[in-house]
Amino acid sequence: QVQLVESGGGLVQPGGSLRLSCVVSGSTFNITGIGWYRQAPGQQREWVALSGSVTTYRNSVKGRFTISRDNAKNTAYLQMNSLKPEDTADYYCNAEGYISGWYRTYWGQGTQVTVSS
Repeated sequence: QVQLVESGGGLVQPGGSLRLSCVVSGSTFNITGIGWYRQAPGQQREWVALSGSVTTYRNSVKGRFTISRDNAKNTAYLQMNSLKPEDTADYYCNAEGYISGWYRTYWGQGTQVTVSS
């Protein structure tokens, strides 16, 4: 079984920074893509940044957020700078790939980010 554990969320003032981490552990998992998503209260979950064959960002976070991966540590990161109140949400990590040739996708439990003065 594959597990994803996010950390790094918290309360930050507007203009501040946070770095989220996502550790992937468990069965041999050939990861083909890692993504960060977020869900604000009363809103649908939306993608924020995706890292696979290409790296893409939601328009509202371009230039402020950076997704990265450390394959040796099985860890993905989301560096968030110049945070805005509208970035407030629960942030989730998603990993997709193959186990024994079968496509699988997994989600973490989420980490809360609050941007407020």
